[in-house]
Amino acid sequence: MIPKALMVQGTTSDAGKSTLVTALCRYYRRQGVAVAPFKPQNMALNSAVTVDGGEIGRAQAVQAAACGLPPHSDMNPVLLKPHSDTGAQVIIHGRVLANQSAAQYHDYKTVAMQAVLASWRRLTGQYQAVIVEGAGSPAEINLRAGDIANMGFAEAVDCPVILIADIDRGGVFAHIVGTLALLSESERRRVIGFVINRFRGDIGLLQPGLDWLEAETGKPVLAVLPYLSDLFLEAEDALSSRHGRGDGARPFDIVVPHLPSFSNHTDFDPLQLHPGVRVRFARSPDRIGGADLLVLPGSKAVRRDLARLRAMGWDTFIQRHLRYGGKLLGICGGFQMLGRSIHDPRGIEGEPGSVAGLGLLDIDTELAPDKCLRQTGGRLAGTETAVAGYEIHMGVSRGPGLAHPLLELAAGSDGAVSADGQVAGTYLHGLFDLPAAADALLAWAGYADAGAVDLAALREAGIDSLANCLAEHFDFAKLAEGLREFG
Repeated sequence: MIPKALMVQGTTSDAGKSTLVTALCRYYRRQGVAVAPFKPQNMALNSAVTVDGGEIGRAQAVQAAACGLPPHSDMNPVLLKPHSDTGAQVIIHGRVLANQSAAQYHDYKTVAMQAVLASWRRLTGQYQAVIVEGAGSPAEINLRAGDIANMGFAEAVDCPVILIADIDRGGVFAHIVGTLALLSESERRRVIGFVINRFRGDIGLLQPGLDWLEAETGKPVLAVLPYLSDLFLEAEDALSSRHGRGDGARPFDIVVPHLPSFSNHTDFDPLQLHPGVRVRFARSPDRIGGADLLVLPGSKAVRRDLARLRAMGWDTFIQRHLRYGGKLLGICGGFQMLGRSIHDPRGIEGEPGSVAGLGLLDIDTELAPDKCLRQTGGRLAGTETAVAGYEIHMGVSRGPGLAHPLLELAAGSDGAVSADGQVAGTYLHGLFDLPAAADALLAWAGYADAGAVDLAALREAGIDSLANCLAEHFDFAKLAEGLREFG
């Protein structure tokens, strides 16, 4: 039985919602079903550029790949990109609406829900099945009023729900039963089964708990999914902890300052997976020692992150790093920091004003309200080495330094390289995704051995591994029974 709509909600954040939706999307695609992913509301600093020139959460782009589709803004109609503990940039249908405080967005949610429902109607009209991902937990009492991300959405469109819980955290039965207890009666009826995720051990020892859970709730356990230790998928938001294995000798050492508004950290996945590279994310330079390559990452709040960089002493560390011959690369917001100045006359990222940059590239940047969103590709300047990725920024950089670009892209030259060749910057995210580009950039930084990973192939293998796991462990007969009883 093909579900016209099916929603995955979690007992906690990081319970496995994104991976289960990805697995279901690939599973149904294998069955010849025209399937698409959907997440009503996402909060993440990892985003992707869509085929229609919009912006959605990175996880939905991966789920689109699982369906064999290009990512589209309808797959994640509301995206929140935090710029502080109490505020976020609100993106509707892939386009920036405004910066809003948490209270302002709470009041806006009734309007946002209309955008969600418009996207939902378009997707369900186009595809046989739509697999929906919730956000966080449906049992967050303080967020239930006006909810558009979990049960509020499911109730509005009359969608059945699978509840997933992570047994690796401990307390899995309490998570499931406690979540059900905090739902309304109609919401509890909507839950047609449970998935227990990341199990390792003897399933026989777990069986008494599964039997109790089904008797206690009257709902089936649809799957106990094993812990997949070598799975690669881009992280939805949390910073990845994967590391390269090293090549038997001292690994090539890359250091990335971990700034408060660090965004699009999936840029570093190919480097973390490289067998000869070590990537260290560090909040302070105090215990870093040295590095072969220093990378300033993307930022959702460039001026604030630059102030933090200076406050933590990274500017002094950078000068010492360059004095000893190290290389420095800036990506997007990090590229802007390398220039002479950053101007924000309209208050795009806070109070209007200007700040001095690090002065390492001869450029100046002005933040502007129109966000540049495009998928693009080209080559490393002066070579035939292909690069591919996406741009996603609200600044325009100008200055003599741009006469020595790092890249030649379809839309023109991009980035800059200093006269001595030690410092470079670019607006292109995904800079290391193509193996040849990663090898060439690492060679510029001083690592001469080829061996970069093929990220696209790893992603496809990860998605297939999830679908294979689902085919082995998921009880689709029980799912079909639950869908019939619900419908």
